[in-house]
Amino acid sequence: MQIDFHHGVTYVCARLAGFEHAAANIVAYCAQYVDDSISAGLIRFDNGAMFNRISSAHKMLDYRNFRELANSRVWIPFHFLPGNGGLPAGQDPEGSFVDKLICRPNSPVAQAMVQECIRHRHKPYGLYRLGITLHVYADTWAHQGFAGVNHRINCANDLVDSNNIPDQSLINRLQSFFIGEALPLGHGSVLGNPDKPFLRWGYTNGRGEKVVRDNPRDFLEAADQMYQAMQRFRAADPEAPVSGLPEPDRSLIAHMLSSITDIKGEMRHQTWLTAIAAGKFSFGPAKISYAAKGRGSWKYQALRVEEGCDRNDTKIPYSPDFLSSHWKLFHDALKAHHFFIIHELLPQYGICVA
Repeated sequence: MQIDFHHGVTYVCARLAGFEHAAANIVAYCAQYVDDSISAGLIRFDNGAMFNRISSAHKMLDYRNFRELANSRVWIPFHFLPGNGGLPAGQDPEGSFVDKLICRPNSPVAQAMVQECIRHRHKPYGLYRLGITLHVYADTWAHQGFAGVNHRINCANDLVDSNNIPDQSLINRLQSFFIGEALPLGHGSVLGNPDKPFLRWGYTNGRGEKVVRDNPRDFLEAADQMYQAMQRFRAADPEAPVSGLPEPDRSLIAHMLSSITDIKGEMRHQTWLTAIAAGKFSFGPAKISYAAKGRGSWKYQALRVEEGCDRNDTKIPYSPDFLSSHWKLFHDALKAHHFFIIHELLPQYGICVA
């Protein structure tokens, strides 16, 4: 998914679930920043203090850049959560190990991830972890059928559009890419098709199985399940009985997912921000924005330095406010999420990854 869903739709669902503007803004910012937090390593301050950060994305979300993307420490815990064949812990899907790694929508693994996030809502970074968790949770719908490793299961052929006609536009774009071992990583062989909410399309996967995808339907289901997860978070009960998206908001979300057809996510995102500002949803008008870097970004507010001035060999002026900054709390949550997924959750399903 792209910024229109991770930021715009997440904010809408958060407000509908009962979060006030400030909290919903934090959740939505974190959900998108997972795709934009590309730097790792130490931050060194001029008073001797240090802070270690990890990345949740790569410099280029570009499937030609194989060396950058072939990193399961990023791809698996933050973008292609293994689905274990849709089976609960203690059961294994038929096939090989890669069948455990294939992403499945709303899998037991994904549900357990959400429940753990809710159980730790009291942490100082609890709200930030919710945004990160919702990013990964939503991606289980968009990235279903693909795995965050370099494997033939990710190959796709016979790409078709909603009318089952060969998608010549995508085929032409693929021909301009480097065709080689990079493409079987994630959904590289279908480029951005899984991330665009308005597309209905299909392909034949690496095992010769025909797959039909209905992104508007899947994205609406993801939004509905996110909304339910947020209600449970607010109730401090990971198993609380909750309702689905209310009408007419659900219908409006469904309409916007399918009717906003700009190819670029940033353009679709602006349409969502305009609708939110105009009060199209039942929570009334609200003004939100997002800046991944530079002035106005969480990173700048925390470090007060321009982009590129936070390298490991650079000493940054320290402020006590850093400890309570949005950026620092996001990274605290990022590390907590990463540790839980890799070292606690996936091993319950017999999955061991780097």
